[in-house]
Amino acid sequence: MSEEKTQEKPIVFTDRVRGAVRGILDPTGQFLHRLGIHPDAVTMAGLVVVAIASVVIATGRLQLGGIILLLGLPFDALDGAVARAMQRTGKFGAVLDSVLDRYADGFIFAGLSYYFAVLDQYEMMMLAMAALLGSLLVSYVRARADGVQVETKIGLFTRLERIVVILIMLLIPDLLTIGLVVLAVGTHFTALQRVWFVYRTLKNRGG
Repeated sequence: MSEEKTQEKPIVFTDRVRGAVRGILDPTGQFLHRLGIHPDAVTMAGLVVVAIASVVIATGRLQLGGIILLLGLPFDALDGAVARAMQRTGKFGAVLDSVLDRYADGFIFAGLSYYFAVLDQYEMMMLAMAALLGSLLVSYVRARADGVQVETKIGLFTRLERIVVILIMLLIPDLLTIGLVVLAVGTHFTALQRVWFVYRTLKNRGG
């Protein structure tokens, strides 16, 4: 029983980071709520920032694009803080947040792919597309696992880890190739890691 509970509710790096910064996020979320700002508006504002950064990346200004992404990071967490402040009970916000996160992933890697295509670096473009596919699969496995009541947050490359790698390789362009290799391999490994976790969990349940 304890083994199954540990499997289904693992404490991952993302949870630790959220716990560490919650003391800052929650007061900020309450302040924004008092201003009448809706959490969905914060979520969409975050996507707009990512879209702008992606266009900048596509033009080859990688470091500037990384800085814009870095400045937009708070939006990714503040929407949840505002939702807690307004005591939101509906589930639509979580769905919207997840969908827009996938759009954000697509924008970033599309910007990188365009940049590589312009330079005729098609191998790098394919590497960026492999990283995008892996990123989408990591999220897809979690979504499908939710359908069979298995909470699947484990993995070496959850969204937070992916964002950290993306920021590092954009801010330090010499690490661009290494970063894309790490993302391409790490995301697919994480997707398979989650599939294995779901299999083990369902097997322990007798499913």
